[in-house]
Amino acid sequence: MPLIDWDDSYSVSVTELDNQHKQLVAMINQLHQAMLTGQNKQALTSILAGLTSYANTHFSNEEKYFDKFGYLGTATHKFEHQNFVKKVKDFQQQFESGKTMLSLEVMEFLKNWLLNHIKVQDKKYSKCFNDNGLK
Repeated sequence: MPLIDWDDSYSVSVTELDNQHKQLVAMINQLHQAMLTGQNKQALTSILAGLTSYANTHFSNEEKYFDKFGYLGTATHKFEHQNFVKKVKDFQQQFESGKTMLSLEVMEFLKNWLLNHIKVQDKKYSKCFNDNGLK
């Protein structure tokens, strides 16, 4: 059973970004499933590293459009991205060093952050992006 079920309420009305969001959801679900099935630390580390890398790629892509279209919420949005990346990297380092474990609490953080970020912050750029021809 997936941790997150994608539905159209998460759409930001930009196909490219919706597809990237769906990929992030799939990666969080993969990490969750790996945790539940007791996969080894190496497998979890690999999935977590992939998630972190893909999140960075996605954030860079969104931010490219912020700059291109002069999106007014750029500073706040970039700050949220930076905080998320820092938090996940900190967790990743603690996990790899054995100081913490992958837990339901961590999975809930990832789930809640992503879904709240999409539904609140990302939806704010939809009109700007659509008005500039990105759909």
